[in-house]
Amino acid sequence: MTPADLSRTVLHTVRRAVEADELSAVVPDRVTVRVPPRPGCGDYATNVALRIAQQSGRPAPEIAEVLRRRLAAEPGIARVDIAGPGFLNITLEGASYVRLVQDVLNSEEGAREDAGERSAPPLLPEPPPDLVRRLGADAARWSLLCPPGLDRDLLLAQRESNPLFRVRYAHARTRALLRNAGDLGFCPEPGDVPDESAAAVLAGLGDHPRVRAARAPDRLARHLERLADAFLRWQAACPTLPRGDEKPLAVHRARLALAEATGKVLADGLTQLGITAPAHL
Repeated sequence: MTPADLSRTVLHTVRRAVEADELSAVVPDRVTVRVPPRPGCGDYATNVALRIAQQSGRPAPEIAEVLRRRLAAEPGIARVDIAGPGFLNITLEGASYVRLVQDVLNSEEGAREDAGERSAPPLLPEPPPDLVRRLGADAARWSLLCPPGLDRDLLLAQRESNPLFRVRYAHARTRALLRNAGDLGFCPEPGDVPDESAAAVLAGLGDHPRVRAARAPDRLARHLERLADAFLRWQAACPTLPRGDEKPLAVHRARLALAEATGKVLADGLTQLGITAPAHL
């Protein structure tokens, strides 16, 4: 069950509860599910009970309990817990994080871009020629997302203060990890990644289809920045490649698969903006 599938399942559950007079509320147009920021809080979480409580005046925990009972009976859902003021934490059957990485790796997004093709025109317009001559095509296009008054020459600096550099560097880093792993004789293999710092990376992967579908350049750019930053923090704390004489283990293969999936999402997002995703930087 993908995040989009789960969102539809939760929305359908709300609708059936309203039709059965268990809830008195207007059914929302859509429901958002997110990967929780911490392990141990289920695979996905939703605030739909809190949203319904605002319009119905009924306590959110009561609404959450109605939805919890119904959701727990849905195929593919292992358990549903109520957390805090009324959040629903949903645990899927099987290793959902593993499936999330597999879904990204099996998706078409990013594949065409690696082949030099685009599935749609870039979200950003062509920047003025003088800006292209000054900054280059990629930085000039990203500069269209910058607030007025910002010194756009900062986009040429290869340092952490440059968001474009961070996003493109994170992508190049994923490609370097794949090349180095190949030299060591092992390949990515989706599996459990027991790293607390990986939760933010997984959250970014889970959010990408929704952000992608919105086709909003500013929102997409901020999403790519968050994902790149989360990936770089995770990489600093949890090495993907074996060290010294250490042999490649299952956790190295799983981390490599997560890195590959991250690179694919970053490449897809950059390409949507009309910006190249370098394999070397």
